[in-house]
Amino acid sequence: MLTVSGKTIGRKKPLFDDFSVPPPEDSHDGGSTLRDLIKSIVQHEVAAFQQRQTDHQLIRALTAREIDAGVEAGKIDSGGSEVEPQQVDEADAVATALQAFEDGMYLVVIDGQEQRALDRPVYLQPDSRLTFVRLTLLAGG
Repeated sequence: MLTVSGKTIGRKKPLFDDFSVPPPEDSHDGGSTLRDLIKSIVQHEVAAFQQRQTDHQLIRALTAREIDAGVEAGKIDSGGSEVEPQQVDEADAVATALQAFEDGMYLVVIDGQEQRALDRPVYLQPDSRLTFVRLTLLAGG
């Protein structure tokens, strides 16, 4: 599994908690590109987001630990929300992520090596780490 993390330059707190995704097919032998990798991660995250929305619509029994955690956070939520789920277009999400990379909004680092081109092959190991580094735009100048 590929470990994905996110950072912002100048901040210690990560953008999001690390998570794991299966690498795209052919990524171990260089048959996959950075474009394929970003597309695969975005598709995985869109599917996970949609699943969380579906799960949140169901009412579920909470464990004592979940209730205690909810008390700590100031909100106990057992699901059953009647909020209309957000519709996410997977193709638009992929296009937005690729455009943001091309526009220099973030960097991609795989196993300590910055990736600069979307269509160059990427070589992943079974324990590879991919880091998205969000860049901060400077004002003035």
